[in-house]
Amino acid sequence: MDVLWFLLGLILLVAGAEALVRGASLLALSVGMSPLVIGLTVVAFGTSAPELAVSLRSSSSGSADLALGNVVGSNIFNILFILGISALIAPLLVARQVVRQEVPFMIGISLLLLVLALDGRVGRGDGVLLVGVLAAYTVFLVVQSRRQQQHGDAGLPDGVPGPSAGWDKHPAVQLLLIVAGLGLLVLGATWLVNSAVRFAQHLGVSELVIGLTIVAAGTSLPEVATSIIAALRGQRDIAVGNVMGSNVFNILGVLGLSSLVSSAGIGVAPSVLAFDLPVMIAVAIACLPIFFTGNLIARWEGALFLGLYAAYMAYVLLAAQQHDALQPYSAVMVAAVLPLVALTLALVAWREWRRRRMSQDRSSR
Repeated sequence: MDVLWFLLGLILLVAGAEALVRGASLLALSVGMSPLVIGLTVVAFGTSAPELAVSLRSSSSGSADLALGNVVGSNIFNILFILGISALIAPLLVARQVVRQEVPFMIGISLLLLVLALDGRVGRGDGVLLVGVLAAYTVFLVVQSRRQQQHGDAGLPDGVPGPSAGWDKHPAVQLLLIVAGLGLLVLGATWLVNSAVRFAQHLGVSELVIGLTIVAAGTSLPEVATSIIAALRGQRDIAVGNVMGSNVFNILGVLGLSSLVSSAGIGVAPSVLAFDLPVMIAVAIACLPIFFTGNLIARWEGALFLGLYAAYMAYVLLAAQQHDALQPYSAVMVAAVLPLVALTLALVAWREWRRRRMSQDRSSR
């Protein structure tokens, strides 16, 4: 029965996120909001609604470890798995703005989270700071979009539904979609969190491990569906923007609001400080050299991301069981695999930098 409730919870989360995003996007268009602002806020943040619902529910019910594991695990999953599998379908184009603005910002707030967590807790004061940064970031996006509109770049971005002429064209229906979406999210989150806690009890592992694995992958289903469908349709820039926006909202919005809801804040386990948070930051930093190389994520880079995610999952599961293979596995990863990956990314970035410099030298002659 726990498996059934978990699957039903996932289904409600995905359906609720879809209804919420569509209703909010259409309503915002009908009241005259900029399509670009809608794409950067409602659509990008809406795909993180399952993470928000699950984390708020788990924080308020005393399962704060599940909330933290959900955010950290989802961010790792979004980059390594979603971008990896999307790039295998078709090489992903990366907009220059993503390289220059979104990825550095994502790295910056990931480092901020690590600093806030050093005392072993993300408290309410930290939550106020994170939510404040999110508000400032949203205002910045609004101002930036208005400037782009003034320069004639006011097109409808990918992922935003156009003005509707069908059954959902009326504002009352759009409001109903929003309310229904929120209701489905709350109910789905309740079922998923309760069943996830029972999973942890039955399997003898911590709620943190369940959050880092099963719950993180499950709540990222809207991002998975959006990115894979976009890659199949040739709209390859959607996958990258979707992941970046979702990761930003997960840290600032989901974790910030969850720490405000929890009376004692969100405790940060030593294992998260020592391993999972550094992995999340390293994964974010790894985007820079890959995105830098010709603004394209090639298929082999997608395969590399998927391989790294498989290696991370193997470590989490071995550590949860305190398996005898954990120590030799960790030694091989630290001494050989990770340095090799870092060297490969550095060489790729250096070759691209050298190619661009030689091209500039030729043009200057």
